[in-house]
Amino acid sequence: MSSRKQWTAAVVGFLVIIQIAPAPAAEVTAQRPNILLAIADDWGFPHAGCYGDPVVRTPTFDRLAGEGVLFTHAFVSSPSCTPSRGALLSGQHFWRLREGANLWSTLPADIAVYPDLLEAAGYHVGFTRKGWGPGKLGDRRRNPAGPQFTDFDQFLKKRPAGKPFCFWFGSVDPHRPYEAGSGRKSGFDPAKITLPAALPDAAEVRDDVADYYFEVERFDREAGELLSRLEALGELDRTLIVMTGDHGMPFPRGKGNLYELGAHVPLAIRWGENIARPGRREDRFVSLTDLAPTFLRAGGVEVPQAMTGRDLAALLTEDTSSGAETPQRDHVLLGRERHTQAQEAPDGGGYPSRAIRTKTFLLIRNYLPDRWPAGTPDFAKAFFERAWLADCDNGPSKAYLWQRRDEPAIKPFYDRAFAKRPAEELYDLTADPDQLINVADDERYAAARRELSDQLSKELKLAGDPRATGKTAPFDEYPYYGGAPQWPWKK
Repeated sequence: MSSRKQWTAAVVGFLVIIQIAPAPAAEVTAQRPNILLAIADDWGFPHAGCYGDPVVRTPTFDRLAGEGVLFTHAFVSSPSCTPSRGALLSGQHFWRLREGANLWSTLPADIAVYPDLLEAAGYHVGFTRKGWGPGKLGDRRRNPAGPQFTDFDQFLKKRPAGKPFCFWFGSVDPHRPYEAGSGRKSGFDPAKITLPAALPDAAEVRDDVADYYFEVERFDREAGELLSRLEALGELDRTLIVMTGDHGMPFPRGKGNLYELGAHVPLAIRWGENIARPGRREDRFVSLTDLAPTFLRAGGVEVPQAMTGRDLAALLTEDTSSGAETPQRDHVLLGRERHTQAQEAPDGGGYPSRAIRTKTFLLIRNYLPDRWPAGTPDFAKAFFERAWLADCDNGPSKAYLWQRRDEPAIKPFYDRAFAKRPAEELYDLTADPDQLINVADDERYAAARRELSDQLSKELKLAGDPRATGKTAPFDEYPYYGGAPQWPWKK
């Protein structure tokens, strides 16, 4: 980056901090809560006991739901690690993050993130394990999630007296690879697993999901250790606690897709006595972009105008006296740009899509339908092995579909995950909650399709999406900073 751009980014960042800092650190009071985010890597809805999953055991998440609010319609901005985490940190739609809209990218330094803003307002901030990413820091001096610590205990030891904290616990569970057989060894009966309808009922797939569940449970257990630490310190009820995932499960038609398996995530929030009617289920739509403004307002920090997310405080407390607007969404917007396909020479990289999700419909717009949605299926022409169907993580379920893709019973599952898709898809969630039957060309749905398509175009333009404003989309101009991620803390 040129010195002029560096100077501009530095000035913008400085001005943002000056505008939002409400008080020096010495004025921090006990009324400002601690903030704890426990975020899983590839944990999708509805894989938690309190959602009715008959097999996976999630006592920590279930406890937060019972003592706080359980959300049934929580969605990520984009079902890919880097843009999803960037959107959460910035409180903005992922397409507003420029190169940050892609996996393995950078998050421009002039985009404000809540840990920096809270730190400027007197909070002790930090993260452990996986923060923002994967990608390169670029002009940022540290990870957007804050300074990195070995664990929660080290973070607390470094905490100055009298300061509230904001901590990001970024687990890498249940990201692949999995230890084969770990689910069975932990006591799961694969026969009792309720498989997603998009996956075939096969022993290999059931065992794969059981291994995924094993890591979901490990994440839940480690999150429980954080709660126990807060209880020992007497600070549990002074802490705003959020537990969620960055997108859906790493299975075919899941992660990287705008369907339920990719974009719908678990979410529970606990906030001591501030929660109105603890144990309730909240069916209104929320986006993980709502977390940044929620954290800032709770910490007494003005929310930057650039943030498109909404403060959830009034929804949690059912108190509108503060002037906070309770989200009344009847839909959410979703999308994706490049996941890992930049390695894939034949397609040029990326599968840009946008979607609008209501209670009754999901409409998806695929901007480049001539491309393969999960990457090229031609192993021989793949840039290298990892680029083969690259937007779906390698694993037993993917291998099962690939090896049996020509069998009549398996071909529909394979095609739904990997075949080319039309420019628009429409799913009737009342008749087809698993989103398996595209009714976009069904005349009975013509009016609904037209209305949703028009609404999507209008809202994307208002939200400054380069794909909708008629400007050259910037996303393909940025380099791919890819590589095989190494997680030394992966157990």
